[in-house]
Amino acid sequence: MNSTRRQDSFNDAFTKNFITFAFGFIINSINGAFVYTYFKSQVFQRDPRYVLYIHLVINDMIMLTVSVALQIMTYTIPLRFAPCCIMLLILVTTNKNSPLNLAGMAVERYIAVCRPLRHVQICTVQRAYALIALIWGISIIPAFTDIIIILATKPLSVFSSSVICYPTYIYNTPYHKTQSTVVQVLLFSFVFLTVIVTYLKVLCAARAVSGSNQASARNARNTILLHGVQLLICMLSYISPFLNLILVTTWPQERTKIFFSCFLFTNVLPRLLSPLIYGIRDKKFSSHIRLHFCCKCCNSVGKRVK
Repeated sequence: MNSTRRQDSFNDAFTKNFITFAFGFIINSINGAFVYTYFKSQVFQRDPRYVLYIHLVINDMIMLTVSVALQIMTYTIPLRFAPCCIMLLILVTTNKNSPLNLAGMAVERYIAVCRPLRHVQICTVQRAYALIALIWGISIIPAFTDIIIILATKPLSVFSSSVICYPTYIYNTPYHKTQSTVVQVLLFSFVFLTVIVTYLKVLCAARAVSGSNQASARNARNTILLHGVQLLICMLSYISPFLNLILVTTWPQERTKIFFSCFLFTNVLPRLLSPLIYGIRDKKFSSHIRLHFCCKCCNSVGKRVK
């Protein structure tokens, strides 16, 4: 990454940082509209499904903010090692939260369709918050493990040094690579199997029922399938290093452009697609968004006319 900074001219660096900041601001503004709608409508706050959904949106907003900040800092000011580790702690934790949250949402839809009589008792708002706390607890363990490995393998003086704050630059020991590989395989295997099993269960339920229940089951099946697509979107950030390696090997003269493009398409844009697709597809949520923001626009126009 350090060599990447030296290869970029001032104009190239400014353009990349401006594009990154602009996309980050726009995406967080759109996602912020979903968060605003959620907190303005009590009906969503009483539904565990939407509690998990808005956690996914807020989590992605935090992850995007930290990612954009680190991208800009790699071109501007090196951070001290200690604050860099804190930012990477947040980034790694939120990165792990997304797939686990999707697994929780898939299980909630499975219970709603296959255990409808027990859904109200099992899926409560309190349990949704407990699940969110559990997700953060699980996700933060690998992030803390990275820092513990640093403490065990490097002198304490490293924490007062200036560094280019980039995960592969900071966590570069063989222990980090092994830990990262094991965690990623276990995490995505668990989430992938959860999504597949719940999808098949709901698919069977959709075929077994009829009438309005069949339509509800079909809708839940499509929702879980969407979770699978969202999971693939989450995985883009993990394949980014391999994609960079393949493209840089093929076009070494375009190294900086490849790194920036991969960052944009695997780390920034997915933070918009996942919540946006789900939020717009949900009729209740999309209707409340139109209600809140269209009314505000009409009121503001009416005041100007008066």
